[in-house]
Amino acid sequence: MQILKTVAEMKAACRAISRTEKKSGFVPTMGALHAGHISLVRTARQQCDVVAASIFVNPVQFAPNEDLAKYPRTLQEDCRMLEAEGVDLLFTPDAAEMYPTGASTVVNVAALSGRLDGASRPGHFQGVATVVAKLFHIVAPDKAYFGQKDAAQVAVLRQMVRDLDMDVALIVCPIVRETDGLALSSRNRYLGAAERQQALALQRSLQQVERLFAQGERSSKKLIAAAQQVFAAEPAARVDYITLVDWATLLQVEIAAPGHLFAVAAWIGATRLIDNVILSRPGFLASGGDEVKVVE
Repeated sequence: MQILKTVAEMKAACRAISRTEKKSGFVPTMGALHAGHISLVRTARQQCDVVAASIFVNPVQFAPNEDLAKYPRTLQEDCRMLEAEGVDLLFTPDAAEMYPTGASTVVNVAALSGRLDGASRPGHFQGVATVVAKLFHIVAPDKAYFGQKDAAQVAVLRQMVRDLDMDVALIVCPIVRETDGLALSSRNRYLGAAERQQALALQRSLQQVERLFAQGERSSKKLIAAAQQVFAAEPAARVDYITLVDWATLLQVEIAAPGHLFAVAAWIGATRLIDNVILSRPGFLASGGDEVKVVE
């Protein structure tokens, strides 16, 4: 596995691959890797001739009061994991490399960037879109792999790719969970033992919504109320949002239908966690174009 630290080095390596006409897959990460990230790498490995990954804790997607300073950084272990999975190229720039002095251009996906997590974390999705646009320009992959857990991020990036005519396919992979159902996240390591149990309220709320939907309930208000009841039984969990939205637009819907996204976010102690479920048919994009194929 080649480990490259500069934009020029990564560009040269990726352009050399493109000249061979091999298909390339790309997995962008912020490190602190877990089985969810590895599932993306393995899917890329199955679908592509060459796999590239990046590890970069992107400072511009963190607000001043967020956890940039304490965000877990485990570069050596991450490198071992990626090499064991057959990653060919690993890009590990520092902040000065990605945002040199004088850099002032940002990518803002209007409207979508202010919904769901964007409403709770102003500027977050602008930071995400900016760094991913830069990474796509540097790596020029045929396919890029993201997890369904970050469904709002996927919606923002899909809109960016369409609007800017980027020649890359976004592949969305299923949420990977612990045996007890907690969605894997790099931030899970912040949780103490009691908080770890409290965090299960997120998955329990989604399971309740899925059960009601399977039984025929279609009222957004009733599905949201059912999820709220689950959180009410776990008062240590502070709800950020509970909502049912169209996955393409991230706008709230009143009547649930297959393909709609039911999403939750909550604070467990000082840690903010997110989770979601796509009702009935995983991977279906309810409106706004083609289906997102969630790889099984």
